[in-house]
Amino acid sequence: MNLLRRFIVNCIAVAAGALILPGIHIENSFLSLIGVTLLLSILNTFLKPILILFTIPVTIITFGLFLIVINALIVMIVGNLVNGFVVDSFWWAVLFSFIISLINSIFRDQEKRVEM
Repeated sequence: MNLLRRFIVNCIAVAAGALILPGIHIENSFLSLIGVTLLLSILNTFLKPILILFTIPVTIITFGLFLIVINALIVMIVGNLVNGFVVDSFWWAVLFSFIISLINSIFRDQEKRVEM
């Protein structure tokens, strides 16, 4: 059940990011939203740790700010792989990943408060 809840929160975050940012477009609505969320989850689970491992020196030099670039690159990859999901530029991908992270952290914080 926890996995389903996280997936729904991620869907909400992706939809909110697409609604808020004019540089992010989800064209085929629901199916594209599910595809984007699923592929983002898969890439964040498997590809992101590998990218972080290869970029440890740059991440250390930039005090962790390079992780923002990694998140944006993953969003750009999803934009290239999912039909109906368009990212206009790198900077829109940065803002989109920030909004997704912000919404996920808000829901995670609320979840922890409910458990206490």
